[in-house]
Amino acid sequence: RSLTPRRATAMSTATKTINLRASAFRSAGVRAMRARAATAPRASARGSLRVTALRNFDYPEAILFDCDGVLCETERDGHRTTFNMTFKENGLPHEWGVEEYGELLKIGGGKERMTHYFNSVCTLEPFKSMYPDDNESRKEFIKRLHMRKTELFLEIVEAGKLPLRPGVARLVKEALENGAQVAICSTSNEKAVTGIRDKTLSEYAAKISVFAGDVVAKKKPAPDVYTLAAKTLGVDPARCVVIEDTRIGMLAGKAAGMRVCVTKSIYSENEDFAGADAVFDQIGDAGDERFSFNELTTPGAYW
Repeated sequence: RSLTPRRATAMSTATKTINLRASAFRSAGVRAMRARAATAPRASARGSLRVTALRNFDYPEAILFDCDGVLCETERDGHRTTFNMTFKENGLPHEWGVEEYGELLKIGGGKERMTHYFNSVCTLEPFKSMYPDDNESRKEFIKRLHMRKTELFLEIVEAGKLPLRPGVARLVKEALENGAQVAICSTSNEKAVTGIRDKTLSEYAAKISVFAGDVVAKKKPAPDVYTLAAKTLGVDPARCVVIEDTRIGMLAGKAAGMRVCVTKSIYSENEDFAGADAVFDQIGDAGDERFSFNELTTPGAYW
């Protein structure tokens, strides 16, 4: 059915809202133009096109990294080693082997991990006679052990013995250049996580938030640390991408309503990652990358 001249004129002057895909706005100059366009006065001339919003629907608003096993392979030669050093300093008859520590990693949080383990060997110290009761004295003792372990761990970090995994710095750089926020969300001690950030990502450290340790009461696989990060950063959980290396971390990210990319680590190689949005062996440096920031769109290469 043909339109009358009057109806055609009315159609041409009607308000039209255009939502353009983010892939058209990758340069800083065009992003600035997008911001100006969103606040520009509305055109009223007959036959003009009124733009009320140009929004980025595709790209993540934030990339949220786990720390241990994601940023660095810290567990086997960092945390495990310094736990053992702490036990020895305190005269405790325990030494966690490589395989045993892999099982203990199913318990999120260092203090929680030690408590779980000591409960399983309660016929030995420190729970045999030093701290037989589950009370504040026992909790304070575990806290002191963990503080000392963190000091020893930071010495390893400062010595440069825990390098970044391939592709971490590249992905951080790409995310920041594209206007996304970056944070680290970990069950590890906040000082330890901050130390890793400052040592290995010093160029970007000021732009990377840290949510770690006892910042939340419930640790992974509970979603609390990721939920807190999204709320604090002011981003939509559905537009966050989590980078994890363990099943409990993956479950935490998914429970928070986020996309989760798994980059397997030494200890998580054989874990069940059913439910993850994508699984890789690493992020990968330039020229050997497994994925880039531009592929984490929704919809995109992986979801």
